[in-house]
Amino acid sequence: MSNREAYEQKLRAKLDEWQAEIDKLKAQARGADADARIEREKEAERLEERREEMRRKLEELRESGDDAWDDIRAGAERAWESMSDAFEKARSRFK
Repeated sequence: MSNREAYEQKLRAKLDEWQAEIDKLKAQARGADADARIEREKEAERLEERREEMRRKLEELRESGDDAWDDIRAGAERAWESMSDAFEKARSRFK
């Protein structure tokens, strides 16, 4: 397996992990009072939108040629770090 394939697998696994976190947040929303439910649902929507952006970045990475791969990967890594930060903030806020 090449470094590129391993990197793509790592990103796919992270997308799955983030989806599980979103699903958990939605489940918490269903059990919360009205104000907390609204806040959690909005946060889940924002995170889903960002997760979808990350999925598109992964597709862009997968479709890139070898020459462009390093450049695209660098941009994707910055976006992934931002997404990870957003999930950490949501986790700490809704514990």
